[in-house]
Amino acid sequence: MEKARLLFLILIYSMFAMACSTEPEIPSGNGTEIEISNGNNNQDEENTNNDNQNNNEENMSNSTIKIEVNGTTLTATLKDNVSTRALVNLLKEGPLTINMNDYAGMEKVGPIGTTLPQCNERLTTQPGDLILYLGQYFVIYYAPNTYSLTPLGKIDNTSGDELIRILGNGDVTVTISLSE
Repeated sequence: MEKARLLFLILIYSMFAMACSTEPEIPSGNGTEIEISNGNNNQDEENTNNDNQNNNEENMSNSTIKIEVNGTTLTATLKDNVSTRALVNLLKEGPLTINMNDYAGMEKVGPIGTTLPQCNERLTTQPGDLILYLGQYFVIYYAPNTYSLTPLGKIDNTSGDELIRILGNGDVTVTISLSE
């Protein structure tokens, strides 16, 4: 019985490690390859970002997207991780329109129509946090929540109250695109 439990834990650990591996399969519309850093160490991440800048590769920490909702255009700064790189590749094919539902009085959530790689971490969200949930759902938080989630980025210069006003009550349609 103890061996079975140990094998099960090893299997679960292996699946988690693969989800956050440094060489995932990333959907790409243009066939270009992008170097991916694991972001496990802040110094390594800074070095990787500097190397990427020097090699004219994408530096995700400076990447922004536009979010259009209810006649307002917001910008968001993306984190540097496997999931955001896959999202950027998806957005290179064109804007993504997402029908989002209100959930639990803390977030708007909607399917993106494909599955992106996940790199979950335990975190407490803040208003404006952008999250990938289960690899298939784009989430905009307007209230705190603690859970294991994949962070994508954060909406720039918007308070929680302002975000609630912009998102409105109930369902909403948002369009996300790359900033020009």
